[in-house]
Amino acid sequence: MNKINQSESEEMFQPNMFETHQHLLDMTTHKSSEGEFGNIRDEDFETKSGTETMEAPSGDDGYPNQRPKKKRYHRHTQRQIQEMESFFKECPHPDDKQRKELTRELGLEPLQVKFWFQNKRTQMKAQHERHENSILKAENEKLRAENNRYKEALSNTTCPNCGGPAALGEMSFDEQHLRIENARLRDEIDRISGIAAKYVGKPLSSYSHISSHVSSRSLDLGVGNFGAQSGFVGEMYGSGDFLRSVSVPSEADKPMIVELAVAAMEELVRTAQAGEPLWVTGDNSTETLNEDEYLRTFPRGIGPKPLGLKSEASRESVVVIMNHTNLVEILMDVNQWSTVFCDIVSRAMTVDVLSTGVAGNYNGALQVMTAEFQVPSPLVPTRENYFVRYCKQHSDGTWAVVDVSLDNLRPNSISRSRRRPSGCLIQELPNGYSQVIWVEHVEVDDRAVHNIYKPLVNSGLAFGAKRWVATLDRQCERLASSMANNIPAGDLCVITSPEGRRSMLKLAERMVRSFCTGVGASTAHAWTTLSAIGSDDVRVMTRKSMDDPGRPPGIVLSAATSFWLPVQPKRVFDFLRDENSRNEWDILSNGGLVQEMAHIANGRDPGNCVSLLRVNSVNSSQSNMLILQESCTDRTGSYVIYAPVDIVAMNMVLSGGDPDYVALLPSGFAILPDGPGLDAEAILEVGSGGSLLTVAFQILVDSVPTAKLSLGSVSTVNNLIKCTVERIRAAVTCET
Repeated sequence: MNKINQSESEEMFQPNMFETHQHLLDMTTHKSSEGEFGNIRDEDFETKSGTETMEAPSGDDGYPNQRPKKKRYHRHTQRQIQEMESFFKECPHPDDKQRKELTRELGLEPLQVKFWFQNKRTQMKAQHERHENSILKAENEKLRAENNRYKEALSNTTCPNCGGPAALGEMSFDEQHLRIENARLRDEIDRISGIAAKYVGKPLSSYSHISSHVSSRSLDLGVGNFGAQSGFVGEMYGSGDFLRSVSVPSEADKPMIVELAVAAMEELVRTAQAGEPLWVTGDNSTETLNEDEYLRTFPRGIGPKPLGLKSEASRESVVVIMNHTNLVEILMDVNQWSTVFCDIVSRAMTVDVLSTGVAGNYNGALQVMTAEFQVPSPLVPTRENYFVRYCKQHSDGTWAVVDVSLDNLRPNSISRSRRRPSGCLIQELPNGYSQVIWVEHVEVDDRAVHNIYKPLVNSGLAFGAKRWVATLDRQCERLASSMANNIPAGDLCVITSPEGRRSMLKLAERMVRSFCTGVGASTAHAWTTLSAIGSDDVRVMTRKSMDDPGRPPGIVLSAATSFWLPVQPKRVFDFLRDENSRNEWDILSNGGLVQEMAHIANGRDPGNCVSLLRVNSVNSSQSNMLILQESCTDRTGSYVIYAPVDIVAMNMVLSGGDPDYVALLPSGFAILPDGPGLDAEAILEVGSGGSLLTVAFQILVDSVPTAKLSLGSVSTVNNLIKCTVERIRAAVTCET
């Protein structure tokens, strides 16, 4: 079976629960075909057409009633058309010299050649517009049908904890954004008031009337049909001000940055290679930094630890299947770095490049960067850092990459997280392998972390070196798999070429990256975050999607919840990734047979793979579905991420086509341990060997970015996530 059957490709699968306004699409099609090109007809673009010329009147031009003669029509010969068609493929915009050469070779006038190429370009543009509009129209029809599919599935579900739909109403996306913005401004005023009270000497009460005024206005904006009927209130995790307000360092700051980077490099090398008493081995062979010894060894550093921050320091080593050159390139290219570590880095940007390195490589490269680090859960605030990254090759051939915060360049800012010298040493090994020693040393205020995640964060598994090297090891195996030219015997027959295999892996990579950036408490997107009174464990977020070809345009609704399970993470992971147990939790496949059509192994662990699943619904009125799924696991966490895909689009991907324009709205699960793991005989409480499970859905609720978000959509996705959670909880705990 080289491709999915043609009859199946005609059954258009809809990527998620979508609702669309078809009349807007029709207006768009009409406008693009007539508004820009006027009343151009298809007949005007026939390749047989010649060139029209207007003959001047034979009489005196001063006579107003003088009529021009009829147009003289010159039909091009077949040879002339073929020659110009061939030239057009190579050069659609010939210059004067090229047109003169064509004129001489074909026996045409210069204007005839010029007009022919103008008409041909207009023809191609119009055909492209019509093709794009037809694709958009078909896509919107599929999105609307999928919305009906989800609604029907939810109405037929038998989940015992699902209530009826919430009271209907509508809220404006912009109105909700203003409400959250007011809450942010109120926090900002409170912060400024505190600074003024400290440095100016005025009592805090002098500024209280400002805060109370903003508070009352934000409450007024928060009340309305949405607030009054459902009891939803706005909620915001972290602030995007930090990343948005960072500016390029001045010329006066650059010498200080260089000096700081050099000192940080020296500290990183020493801490990476030191033993006791600087590092103390604790439980589970975890190395802990002796803070007293650290302060004695590095008395200067980047300054004393700010009040309210606590230290986190860890070290881990690993041997990975990647050469040192590629590893350095990944770390120094912000796009590759944020992609490889997408489950840790939710947002990253290079602010300034002070040095690109010497001798054609990254030796001596120096970059000023911002980044936001996350745990895949809305219950753990992100950590935002402004830092310099320095890369150096040492005399023994070892490469080192170090980060250190630049908070001293922003003395008036309040930092909740800063990086002391952190990074890695990379040593080349035979056969394309490398040894990596990773040091992660930060100072952070983690008081906003939810109680169920505190043991995980305190153990260092959430942000520490062990998670960085585990992710790097897993991603190196995945990259090695994607570059393989042979098709392993385990891959099913729908993948017929190495190009199709790489294209499917690339599509899955984008799906995973999209899921990870949207599941946490990240400020990477301007989303409105909502929580329902009485069920604050569910977070509902909205955002506008307009210019991303990999996402359908409109308003995207995302729902995420995190909770604790008294079950080992491996059992939860194996249950969720197994297609045979999918109908126990997936509402859309309820009662249907799930079949794996393609399988790509991308790691030593059998749980690391990309699969293409077919869901054969028992309801004959619903067409069969295809689901792209990637599952991955390491010692610090596991993921099962999936997205419905169109059959026709997937056929293109399996043939090696470009997957970047396949629309995806991924959903899935992040499974983390609830702590360091103490091998307890019974899992009775958080931190005793259970799992922290995050469930997230992304749904396009309207294809018009300016539309209003209805409470019906919020209620639907809320019920969907609750039903899924209850089914998973019942299934994985029934044998414990």
